[in-house]
Amino acid sequence: MADQPQKKTIIVTGCSSGIGAYCTRALHAEGWQVIASARTNEDLAALHADGLEAFHLDYSNDDSIKAFFDNAMAASGGRCDALFNNGGYGQVGAIEDLPVEALRAQFEANFFGWHQLTQFVLPVMRAQGQGRIVQCSSILGLVPMRFRGAYNASKHALEGFSITLAMELEGSGIHVSLIEPGAIETQFRAYALSQFQRTIDIENSIHRDDYKAQLRRLDQSLASPKQRLGPEAVHKVLRHALTAKRPRYHYLVTTEAKLGTIAKRLLPARWFYPFLAKQD
Repeated sequence: MADQPQKKTIIVTGCSSGIGAYCTRALHAEGWQVIASARTNEDLAALHADGLEAFHLDYSNDDSIKAFFDNAMAASGGRCDALFNNGGYGQVGAIEDLPVEALRAQFEANFFGWHQLTQFVLPVMRAQGQGRIVQCSSILGLVPMRFRGAYNASKHALEGFSITLAMELEGSGIHVSLIEPGAIETQFRAYALSQFQRTIDIENSIHRDDYKAQLRRLDQSLASPKQRLGPEAVHKVLRHALTAKRPRYHYLVTTEAKLGTIAKRLLPARWFYPFLAKQD
């Protein structure tokens, strides 16, 4: 009997909910060996209950990243065909109100931790002669919004980092892609709200009235959510990035993301940025 072909292995981070949770289960159903990450025992147990291999990962902790990678390699027999960096959060607040510690924490979770895990994976992929690295960025990495300075900055950094990496890996058989969603229906906004309330002194800010108006709109939105694309829209482009012979460098997801990049290309900066400043 011929040997069965070996499953391809993918590491997916940030699998507690939303995009990561959906993509992890969808890829598993498609035949991938998926090695997932989460931060809490409860979330890990939920992943295990669905037949997934999952280990603790905290992007802000170097030892946690190394332990996660070692566990992933033990589970896969040292193989890694793909990495989907997805974990992280959004820090909200005007730049002048943003504590330095909050900005550092944003970059630890959204950028530095991704870099470290990517560095661990690259020698494995180089030894295999092939691999896919997919970064879940954001439209805010291309088109910024006010009061999202920390998150904008972390995603702009990720964009430059990832395209540079793609250029340096040209000809190696390892491809790098960025997924840039607009608003996706997940728990992301609810977590961003709680983080904002913990880190920003709303009452003593010059932006207090703006903050309170946005909080009222957010409460209304959470109570009566708009129709947004779900995480399956991200899975669709992720699958292309993982399997296409020539994956794209950029995958825009949602109409607002596509329109935002078109407007940035077509409009002069003196019109485009003041227009963005009026958006919430």
